Amino acid sequence: MSDDRLREALAGVAGSPCLIAEISGNHSGRIERALELVGAAASAGADVVKFQHYTPESMTVRSDHPDFQVTGGTLWDGRQLADLYAEAMTPWEWTEELVAECDRLGLAWLSTPFDPSAVDFLESFNPPAYKIASFEIVDLPLIRYSASKGRPLIISTGMATVDEIDRAVRAASEGGAPSVALLRCNSAYPADPGQMDLAAIPVMRSLWDVPVGLSDHTLTSTAAIAAVALGASIVEKHVTLRRSDGGPDAEFSLEPQELARLSSVLGEAHAAIGRPRFGPSAGEAASLAFRRSLRVIAPIAEGKAFSERNVRSVRPAGGLAPDLLSTVIGKRARRSLSVGDPLTSADVADE
Repeated sequence: MSDDRLREALAGVAGSPCLIAEISGNHSGRIERALELVGAAASAGADVVKFQHYTPESMTVRSDHPDFQVTGGTLWDGRQLADLYAEAMTPWEWTEELVAECDRLGLAWLSTPFDPSAVDFLESFNPPAYKIASFEIVDLPLIRYSASKGRPLIISTGMATVDEIDRAVRAASEGGAPSVALLRCNSAYPADPGQMDLAAIPVMRSLWDVPVGLSDHTLTSTAAIAAVALGASIVEKHVTLRRSDGGPDAEFSLEPQELARLSSVLGEAHAAIGRPRFGPSAGEAASLAFRRSLRVIAPIAEGKAFSERNVRSVRPAGGLAPDLLSTVIGKRARRSLSVGDPLTSADVADE
């Protein structure tokens, strides 16, 4: 079950990465589309679908001050923050129906609360955990309040310094969260793969001794696969039905077939990492027969001397080890040997 996969990831239990499909504002203001996205995420193999709970008023205030207009080369340049959040918000009255659809599909769900009122609202739906967004990692009162509900916290760390992450983890622990997971994140939309710095993932695991994953805003699956190779146990990716439909987050979201491919390759990547092992795997066992060994390459009569003209290291296995060739040369055959015969110690006469 998806719930099990999420619990395992939050507990740091080794296993296939937990894939979270972030719907965000890709519902385009229609619950029918939101429900369709939930179904698409489930069909694509996501373990968890994630919503966001905020209102424009809980996120910002309407102001003509230039600081409240988006700038900096983003997808949303020129937009007023209040207008952007009004467009992208998930109406809270949809929650009961969305959660019911997740339950029907056997799909786990999460949400990101952006203020204490959203936490209080979500509590009635018994979420398995809360997600703290990168921009809210500095809102320690929100982290403490979310943690006070006794649920695990997943905290995205886009833009955050080591000190900021440390304070957030401490706030979560001191606030009552039974566990914390961190997500490596680059909070550019879309994110440049060359600026993901995924090498931080094992460092984060070492510094805070918690499960670490990736909140991925790049346009492909490459960063997510690399993250899993580095030990990520959670991967979060935005999903939309069709990027061509537009919407606040559409440009850096995966379409359902792309999400399905990501789900598949993440499982393959995790399986490929495996465990530290030396020697043949089960699949390699049959190949041992085709290693090199000493074999007869020209007929040898009984009593004749072995030489490089009649014995050589060739495939397959079955004869003496190739490194013993120098000890065999010059000695004599105890019996007649044909081309292809494996040369064994029983075939070599004692001096």
